[in-house]
Amino acid sequence: MIKPIVNLISGLDWDSLQKSLDKHGFAKIPSLLNKKQCNQIIDTYEVECLFRNTVDMARYRFGIGEYKYYDAPLPHLLQQLREQFYLELARTANRWLEQLNQDTTYPGTLTDFLDQCHNENQKRSTPLILKYEVGGYNCLHQDLYGKVFFPFQVVFALNQKEEDYTGGEFLLVEQRPRAQSRGHVITLEQGEGLIFPTNHRPVLGTRGYYKSMLRHGVSTVKSGTRYSLGIIFHDAT
Repeated sequence: MIKPIVNLISGLDWDSLQKSLDKHGFAKIPSLLNKKQCNQIIDTYEVECLFRNTVDMARYRFGIGEYKYYDAPLPHLLQQLREQFYLELARTANRWLEQLNQDTTYPGTLTDFLDQCHNENQKRSTPLILKYEVGGYNCLHQDLYGKVFFPFQVVFALNQKEEDYTGGEFLLVEQRPRAQSRGHVITLEQGEGLIFPTNHRPVLGTRGYYKSMLRHGVSTVKSGTRYSLGIIFHDAT
């Protein structure tokens, strides 16, 4: 019997994931979505009634490609991913705030967190599906849509590198104060995911923890078509 997605998420090795987030600033999730689920998500791309907005990246000089924001209510699988990952990551988010000597502000459930967003007039859904064809890429950026944001987001590869496309690696670049940037190139197999910071992470220095800023993007797709799913937890203005 196939386990429900919420059970799969809660059953992940969260101790190892937390250690990776603390040490590296990101954590790879082993294959969580099966091929059927990935294809079902890809198939939603042409169902326009599911989306609130479509963005042509070249128009805004974000890169070359297209992405679509799902409208609320989200498809059931996406809602489960968003709720369950928030539940696990809220504890880490508050721990990171404590390390930076800031008050803990992230409630235990996604519903309560979205209430905070809505109180700041951030009411538009943000989970999205991204499509890149040959020559497509995504410039380094941060997904901040208002005053309230959650410090983590999750991305999933929806099709298979080297079979459906080549190139298109995930890029994560960290800029520590008074230092040169450090880049990570991360390859995800179909169904695998990646947890990474939305804005910054705490890094332990000689005088305690300090903020290290991060941006993310996608390298140029060399052949085929690349699809990915982005789970962003805060809503947008």
